Amino acid sequence: MNETTPTSILGRSVAAPPACEGKTKKIFNVVDAPNQVYIISKDDLTAGDGDKQEIITGKAELANRTTCNSFNLLRACGIPVAFESQIVNQPADVPDWTMHGFIAPKCKMVDLEVVVRREADGSFLERFPHIVKRERFPRLRVEFFAKTKDRKWRGKDIPMDDPLIVVTETNVEFYLPHFTKAQRKLRDSDGTVNFLIGQKPFMTVSKEEFFGDSGIEAMMPEMEKIARRTFLILEKAWQLLRKTMGDFKVEFGIDPDGRLRLADVLDNDSWRLRDAAGNYICKQLFRNDGAMNTVTANFRLVADLTGQFSIPSQSLILWRGSEKDDISPLTKSVDELVGGSLVTAIEVTCSMHKQSVRGLQILSETVQKHPDAVIIDFIGMSNGAGPTLSANTSVPVINVPADFKGFPDDIWSSLRLPSGVPAMTVLSPANAVLAALQILGMRNPGIYAALQYAQEERLACN
Repeated sequence: MNETTPTSILGRSVAAPPACEGKTKKIFNVVDAPNQVYIISKDDLTAGDGDKQEIITGKAELANRTTCNSFNLLRACGIPVAFESQIVNQPADVPDWTMHGFIAPKCKMVDLEVVVRREADGSFLERFPHIVKRERFPRLRVEFFAKTKDRKWRGKDIPMDDPLIVVTETNVEFYLPHFTKAQRKLRDSDGTVNFLIGQKPFMTVSKEEFFGDSGIEAMMPEMEKIARRTFLILEKAWQLLRKTMGDFKVEFGIDPDGRLRLADVLDNDSWRLRDAAGNYICKQLFRNDGAMNTVTANFRLVADLTGQFSIPSQSLILWRGSEKDDISPLTKSVDELVGGSLVTAIEVTCSMHKQSVRGLQILSETVQKHPDAVIIDFIGMSNGAGPTLSANTSVPVINVPADFKGFPDDIWSSLRLPSGVPAMTVLSPANAVLAALQILGMRNPGIYAALQYAQEERLACN
């Protein structure tokens, strides 16, 4: 590997040697695009704050593929990611190492790690021993950790790297994130021992000292929001592949335009992931001293599976009987709940009473063009359209009786339906849209994340 001279990647000159290097990646400046960098993965796999390290041939390609597939999905769902394009199809005379990376905006990294947890696992159990392993949290739990190196924070000695931080009204408190090695050995010999119950902060600094004039404190709520949305998108993507993501760690950066972005990498080092049988298929197996051939196979499996991440092309077919039927309450609800990028609203105007043959023709043609859809019929007079549509299509149909308040007796024509007519009836236009999106969200990570995020925000527990 020769990284001492500039090389060309996708027609852009990349400066060498790397501008900076971590345990598992290197970052190169792009000469002809000062606001961009080239991030490549390494074959190194580490654990235990770098105390455990192995070189896995091919791991760089697998990690990079996993990151790029994940970032592509997140970008399609509207998450601001520090990702431009994956490096593929390089000329034969280009060094192999250039194939294991991606182009990203040059970000000033935030010195915080954000951990989002759906389940209790890892260091969380050492800090909360009363919680059962893999207990599921109905509302995602979010924790912030200060990024440190060599057990120092801005020149001050600290007992452990990457401490958990808690921001109070005036200060920032530092806590031990997990047991030391010696404590874990003692814990393993005596399961009743726990060292972090009721722990007090080992260091407290003022918010001014911690944040300075960086503006990071004001960004933390947005970081939490993006991290939660990101987790929910990936949670559903993995659910669709019969996998369970228990937690993950992400980092953020500020791009040249001052925009907060999800940055760094997002690969099989970043999350706890299990298969349908409950077995870890992520780096946790490496932490647990699993066989290296199995670790490598799992990294390949995960990289291949992320290649299946996608956002389906889905539609809401909004059917009204005439131009007088105002469907703006429906379109407004779509925009408020998920925006216009995750689902397409298709407006159809046809009276099923006056133009039945034409209506059935339009129904057939519309569902042919938009097969992954839910129909919401919003009819001003009479409720016969919904049941008729439902009896003649295989996609779900939801009735919204527009004049229910003025003519409440009409509701029975939407509720008392013959066999083979499974039309649903929802009185509120907003709830009808929500019900339709829940149906579509069963296969759409972006829609699921938007709806689940709103639900979890209402929960009082944490």
